[in-house]
Amino acid sequence: MSTAQKPRIGITLGDLNGIGPEVVIKALGDNRLLNLVTPVIYGSARVITFYKKLLNIEEFNYTQVRNKGQFAPKSINVVNCWEDTIEVNPGKATPETGKASLTALQQACEELKEGLIDALVTAPIDKHSVHSEAFPFKGHTEYLTQFFGAQESLMFMVSDSLRVGLVTEHIPVKDVAAAITKERIEAKLRLMEQSLRKDFGITKPRIAVLGLNPHAGDGGLLGQEEEKIIKPVVTEQKNKGKLVYGPYPADGFFAAGSHSKYDAVLAMYHDQGLVPFKTLAFEQGVNFTAGLSIVRTSPDHGTAYALAGKNHADESSLRHAIYQAHDIFKHRNEPSTEK
Repeated sequence: MSTAQKPRIGITLGDLNGIGPEVVIKALGDNRLLNLVTPVIYGSARVITFYKKLLNIEEFNYTQVRNKGQFAPKSINVVNCWEDTIEVNPGKATPETGKASLTALQQACEELKEGLIDALVTAPIDKHSVHSEAFPFKGHTEYLTQFFGAQESLMFMVSDSLRVGLVTEHIPVKDVAAAITKERIEAKLRLMEQSLRKDFGITKPRIAVLGLNPHAGDGGLLGQEEEKIIKPVVTEQKNKGKLVYGPYPADGFFAAGSHSKYDAVLAMYHDQGLVPFKTLAFEQGVNFTAGLSIVRTSPDHGTAYALAGKNHADESSLRHAIYQAHDIFKHRNEPSTEK
């Protein structure tokens, strides 16, 4: 693969006091990545230097980007997103680092929209310290959906062996049942099937749908959502020739290993999908925002302040997020790879 063909992957540092900078440095320390992608870090060379010294990481060389969009294809590139010095205090949430994480995200998104980079990998932000009038969102997913003008997106947790999408995402549990509607399930199923085809090269995706209630409602004894909402959607999908099955009780479904029979699983709410996903695929797990015009992935963990600055953070998920961004970008641009 020539350097001209290597995708330019933008990588934000996330919250500077979390483990984002550490896992970015460690992940890009794997020289094999430079053969596949041209990494472009959005953040600050000063912050990277700080963590290199703190973590005693000597072998990490990079090129500072002097002219917008001019990246060295055989190097790790760093875009300085602010000029002032921001105090870095690992493990502590501050408004300053929240604002910095948003500045880096905004610049990366602008350059992605302009076509200067090909995909985006986001290290974790702190939802509290970043929350402001400029960022009234619950997380990256909601921000990116609006920024890139999508009507709807799908939070899609993916690994080599498991893919789990969510009908509802960052909402309180008490609001979940009311948010489970025929239209929402149909929209998420459509996004999931389109993504499996376009982003993962699966021509006839097999999708399992989980129930909302214990035992998938137990025939209506434990709730009516399965009988009145979820099951009719599954039946309609089957009548259209889609390989959609369920609704299945979530506990028995994963306990029996049934997920291995499907290309993806649609869960009704956040913890129903993410608890089994992180249990089964934590180190390899990647959060992918499906349904957008652009490719965005992230590790499946948060800022992990308790680990910040201690050289204990595992970079595996961030590294997989970079590989996954590369693979999805390639799938989108090489239709012949479909199988």
